[in-house]
Amino acid sequence: MWAFLVLLGAAAVSAYPHNLAFDGHKVFRVILQNEGQVEIINSLASKMQVDFWQPDYITLVKPKMQVDFRVEADKVFEVEYLLKENKVEYRVLINNLKTALDAQFDSKARSTSHSYEKYNTWEKIAAWTEDITAQNPDLVSRSVIGETYEGRPMYLLKLGKSGTNKKAIFMDCGFHAREWISPAFCQWFVKEAVETYGKDNVMTRLLNNLDFYVLPVLNIDGYVYTWTNDRMWRKTRSKNSGSFCIGTDPNRNFDAGWCSMGASGRPCDSTYCGSAPESEKETKALADFIREHLSTIKAYLTIHSYSQLLLFPYSYTYKYPENYEELNSIASAAAKQLATLYNTKYTYGPGATTIYPAAGGSDDWAYDQGIKYSFTFELRDTGYYGFLLPESQIKPTCEETLLAVKYIANYVLDHLY
Repeated sequence: MWAFLVLLGAAAVSAYPHNLAFDGHKVFRVILQNEGQVEIINSLASKMQVDFWQPDYITLVKPKMQVDFRVEADKVFEVEYLLKENKVEYRVLINNLKTALDAQFDSKARSTSHSYEKYNTWEKIAAWTEDITAQNPDLVSRSVIGETYEGRPMYLLKLGKSGTNKKAIFMDCGFHAREWISPAFCQWFVKEAVETYGKDNVMTRLLNNLDFYVLPVLNIDGYVYTWTNDRMWRKTRSKNSGSFCIGTDPNRNFDAGWCSMGASGRPCDSTYCGSAPESEKETKALADFIREHLSTIKAYLTIHSYSQLLLFPYSYTYKYPENYEELNSIASAAAKQLATLYNTKYTYGPGATTIYPAAGGSDDWAYDQGIKYSFTFELRDTGYYGFLLPESQIKPTCEETLLAVKYIANYVLDHLY
């Protein structure tokens, strides 16, 4: 079947042949009223392959919750019948996933090289890290913090004017492979830093007084796989012993309530926590770097999608962090800043109570290491496109997110500890 798909793809008009595999797939949104309806979704997931988009794991599904999930073409009729039969309120978010996949590439930028307003392949991003460093030697330097499971170098950019004793903010993108808008933001942030230094007062002050470590893509192997094989891939690409299933969820792989609630111990699940904390080369490289620079890193920002959320610890427990009031007021002000541009509404709060519990996340881990300003962004949108945000939304998404990130960074600079 796969060989047939590939052959078919060569002759198809689809921009990416593997998109054909998603022809007829639908994304549903259901609003579950009670435990009985939760049971229906549970039984559905036990009978067939269901790709949960929001929340990202079946056990997190609760009454009064909005749930987005994808099903394959040959299961659509059965799913619709089951939902109607049981009076589950639902709507179809994406009628044909293949059409939505092709429609992502709607950018008017006709460049075949790297573009800030298009989704870039890993090859283009890697080359860009070299170019941006070469073009801005006074502001940018590049290092390698490790390599991925498949042997790709993990490039880290350091932004800032050289100075002594500078504190730093760490920001990463591309934890989950299919969240393409995330790496787009890290690239945009670097562009804005180098283009507006010396012109924009806030950015100039930030780069003079702080360093920014920017990891453009953490899960590089997974990201490459979303371009070559499966646009909907989420996890890393490591092999799991004793299982045919590939990959670990990197954002369940940190030593923060590891593999307790909201994570799975089964290698075939999308939220598999791995064989141990930091079992993945990528998460271990990130954690090692942060541990080595703990005395200077004062804030940690991690960029995901989708849902329009600004979250802070905790996600592995319902208890509030020590500086809850402070984090909540920063998040509130940052969300307000973000909304000034396009009126995009963000919800904010601690992860577990704002969306759902999820153990082993990098934000909770960083916070427990003593980095008291730790935030997770879930970028646009709220589900109309989900992970398939069109390229035409890269610029507005990045522009508004930049306002929130600059607000947080400026706050951190004024409250160094």
